[in-house]
Amino acid sequence: MAAPTSLIINSAFVEPQQHWAENTDRTLRLAPKRRAAGYEIIDTRENTRRQVSIPLVDDIRQRVGQWREAGWPGVTAVTLELLTHWWDADKVSRRQYPFYFCQLEAIETLIWMLEAQPEYRQGINVQGDGGAFERLCNKMATGSGKTTVMAMIITWQVLNALTYPKSPRKYSSAIFLVAPGLTVKSRLQVLMPGHIDNYYDSFELCPSEAMRQKLNQAEVLIENWHTLMPLKQQERSVVKKGKESDEAFTKRVLGKLAGYKDLLVINDEAHHAYRKPADVKISKADAEAFGIDLDEATRWVEGLDRIHKTRRIARCFDLSATPFAPTGRTNTEAGLFSWVVSDFGLNDAIEAGLVKTPRVVVRDDALPNAQTLRPKLYHLYREPEVAEDLNRKAEAHEALPALVQQAYTLLGADWRATAAEWAALGHLSPPVMLTVCNRTETAARVEHYFAKGHAQWPELHDAARTFRVDSKVLEKAELGETASSDKDYELRLKEIMEAARIPESRKEALRSMKKEELLRELVDTVGKRGQAGQDLQNVVSVAMLSEGWDAKNVTHIMGLRAFTSQLLCEQVIGRGLRRVAYDKDANGLYLPEYVNVFGVPLSIALQPGGGGASPPPPKPSTQIESLPARNLFEIKWPNILRVDQVVRPQLVVEWTNVGVLKIDPATVALHADIAPALGGAADWSQVVTIDLEKLPEEFRLQRLVFKAAQRAFELLQEQFKGQREYLLFQLVRLVEEFLASNKIDIPSLFHQDPLRKRILYSLHIDLITQHLMKYVIEQNTLKLEPVFDGERPIGSTRDMRTWYTTRIAEPTQRCQVSHIVVDSGWEKYAANVVEAHTKVAAWVKNDHLGFHILYLWNGSKRKYIPDFLVRYESGKTLVLEIKGVDSPQDQAKRAALAQWVDAVNAHGGFGTWAWDVVVGDAAGMRDVVDKHGQ
Repeated sequence: MAAPTSLIINSAFVEPQQHWAENTDRTLRLAPKRRAAGYEIIDTRENTRRQVSIPLVDDIRQRVGQWREAGWPGVTAVTLELLTHWWDADKVSRRQYPFYFCQLEAIETLIWMLEAQPEYRQGINVQGDGGAFERLCNKMATGSGKTTVMAMIITWQVLNALTYPKSPRKYSSAIFLVAPGLTVKSRLQVLMPGHIDNYYDSFELCPSEAMRQKLNQAEVLIENWHTLMPLKQQERSVVKKGKESDEAFTKRVLGKLAGYKDLLVINDEAHHAYRKPADVKISKADAEAFGIDLDEATRWVEGLDRIHKTRRIARCFDLSATPFAPTGRTNTEAGLFSWVVSDFGLNDAIEAGLVKTPRVVVRDDALPNAQTLRPKLYHLYREPEVAEDLNRKAEAHEALPALVQQAYTLLGADWRATAAEWAALGHLSPPVMLTVCNRTETAARVEHYFAKGHAQWPELHDAARTFRVDSKVLEKAELGETASSDKDYELRLKEIMEAARIPESRKEALRSMKKEELLRELVDTVGKRGQAGQDLQNVVSVAMLSEGWDAKNVTHIMGLRAFTSQLLCEQVIGRGLRRVAYDKDANGLYLPEYVNVFGVPLSIALQPGGGGASPPPPKPSTQIESLPARNLFEIKWPNILRVDQVVRPQLVVEWTNVGVLKIDPATVALHADIAPALGGAADWSQVVTIDLEKLPEEFRLQRLVFKAAQRAFELLQEQFKGQREYLLFQLVRLVEEFLASNKIDIPSLFHQDPLRKRILYSLHIDLITQHLMKYVIEQNTLKLEPVFDGERPIGSTRDMRTWYTTRIAEPTQRCQVSHIVVDSGWEKYAANVVEAHTKVAAWVKNDHLGFHILYLWNGSKRKYIPDFLVRYESGKTLVLEIKGVDSPQDQAKRAALAQWVDAVNAHGGFGTWAWDVVVGDAAGMRDVVDKHGQ
């Protein structure tokens, strides 16, 4: 196997199988296992670094994995349906992309904490924050899909709360989501079930339309943390109302949600919300080093405490890429939240390709820093000539330090090449260079350096594409307040807006905005097509842009401030980690994208590799919708949960029709050797054998017969009309006959031994039972009774929710759905045939419709989604499947489909239904469509 050419070595959709481990010389080697949970403590002042493990998370990972393999024992029926749908093992979901493994592991871990059987959680003790309500935290890197996980949490909690209303402390349908500012609050509106772009529909989070409709009953409130601030007293008010009571506070903050108890709280970017112990002294400077506002941190939690007093918080789920808080110690270490239960960090995200790969300066051709021996461009602010010059009050026109200008020349040369590549590939928005400064005066000097043409590269001189973010105005904008007057800055914002290549109608709306609103609009829309920030290429910020700023086209970052902790480095780098595209290589791994970084001392050991191609421009998306104007082409179908075979008291088997059941002994172990092990080695001198053949009493034939009969009894007892004792008696007789017949084939002379044969029967008891039950019939007739979905008995093409795709989509004519998303040439050919057929009244591809049939495979229920529904002029409806190849599983699907069609026709009321399949030869499509049209 060829050596990796980038740091991306894992698929984003399965558990990581390997990781990059660091050698003592700062080079990398591949370690063939998942990275242990942990984080790195780096003190850039003292130039020290050490790795800190999180053994609790490692233990939980292992337990959750075992629980998953066992089929999630202990979960509710609702949760089981959700987990099965989200993992989508049969690939029947129509969502465009599967969920990332880290997203599934995060939601699974929270479910495990609440629903897993006690034996799976034995010995696990998650230490809280000392408050009155429980907190659990998912540590997830920027770009790993935290918003989707929040949507999963809401789906899981709300559907269970509505289904099991007597479990108020475990589930809640009243959700209070707290964001760190208006930018994030605005972005999180997709978590409102009624939002036009809601994630529940975009990611098909509900397995059925009935569940999706039930989810609309959720009460979701999204606020920024500032609403948790106590009400300010009116200093000059004549009437003194006194301090706001907890009850009044709760009603003001929660509004309609105040009518509920046992709330679920979700804290986004939860590192802003921590409880500061009374004995810990933290300076504002130390807090600022971690990007934390002390007032915000304490007020956030204090506000939640007040709500808990009056309404009870059932529990609080925290999500953060950096769930750390200052410890108050004299060094720059941060304390990890003790309630972290899952961890998918920045290095994990880089190795899975979920984010851009940061590239830092590892060497240059100038003298290195005398203390660290690293290139000076690695941490610019550490150099005395830079720190002294930038850490003073200066006019905007004063020149930047020479080293900073050299850095911009180098970084700008790479930005310039990237901009040319993007333009050639058809990108509408340019790549963005982001500068993070130490103070307002420095930001003004950087803006002047570019806007006045002092930078080396002319492409970076465009003042209308250079955007300085005034932190004071932005802070007021995040609060929804008005900043002090600054006519010059307001004029600069308007110049940028007027120069944007966007429609005049859009500019008209922007012209009426206040400067705070326009600033937020520009910040929020950097790199977004058709928006005010579409054409920006140079963003200059004081300190750090807030979380939620997720411009995907940041390709270059310059750090002109002190970085006293690795945490702050990750937070700054996080502003440039969002990917532009998600194309894959031949191995199914994401192609690398890069963000080049000067001046931010991020501790990542880099493997030398290629420069990486520029990402392609974003693919256009097509809106797929059900068209009311085409109600003439509506197709309806019954939603059937199962088909019951109602049998009469006398059970019979037509033995001549019974197929031979083959049991392969090569797939079964009858004995196993175990030995003590330490690490990856075993002591072979102490081998102990477990041998089933030494337990003959446990595999007596009579015991096996009763065991199989009991399994069959469980399948039939609810449908049998006679006495249950008589049913069991008949099943015992049939099982005895089957085991004694020649209908079970074991192709091994060695396993013809009676004891070995009985052991094989015992280990395949479910398979034997299921095989036999297929041939158990009534003595006279077999009656099929469909059991309908009580909440949504009838499905229709009218009810399909609008969705979007970047895949190939062709417009339709005789179909209520506007487009067919073409996944293969066969599907396109089939669509052409039914579209042009004179006997076809309407047709639809079964995509996002919710039409499925359940079938049994390998002992478990699976979901089968046929390809097409075709309604003829005669009123007959054809369920049509097309297959390039056929398999035993496909045959099981069709057996269930045949039974479904027979049950629907026997029930009546839905017209005539038929089914057919085209296998192996697309040319047979027309013959099949013709046959059913006659």
